[in-house]
Amino acid sequence: MSKYYLFQDTKKCIGCHSCEVACKSSKDLPVGPKLCEIITIGPTFVGGLPKAAYTFMPCFHCEDPWCVAACPTGAMQRREKDGIVFLDPTLCVGCKTCMSACPWGAPQWNPETGKAVKCDYCIDRIDRGQQPACVTVCTTHCLHFAPAEAAPRIRRERYAKAMTSLE
Repeated sequence: MSKYYLFQDTKKCIGCHSCEVACKSSKDLPVGPKLCEIITIGPTFVGGLPKAAYTFMPCFHCEDPWCVAACPTGAMQRREKDGIVFLDPTLCVGCKTCMSACPWGAPQWNPETGKAVKCDYCIDRIDRGQQPACVTVCTTHCLHFAPAEAAPRIRRERYAKAMTSLE
């Protein structure tokens, strides 16, 4: 598992897609590849009114990533110090094997470069002590990036705060 965890408070997400836009902008991606995606669930009817939910889908930075195992050139790698799975574009030959291997569809095809691309938690920003681009622009602050061991505490604190505000 990665040292980090990127998670979403689904009750706060409004499906604005600002995370997707920030990601594409920070990675200079063309139309097509999405390194994170907001999946719309619904609409369903709740109390007679239509309601939709939104789920944020980034790369999960697996403990034993299939994309890394499948890559024939070593372009797809897992960083030892923190478990971030990233792609070295200088080693990628565009064979798409990583894309076929990932059950979550995290590696995407960049038609401009003819190579794969994937979420790397904005590794350059992480190394500078910053948050991933998607987290920094989240308009409702529903995305959170933290060390994996802190995630349960953060979730509990956010839930307690939300419950207190309802009283």
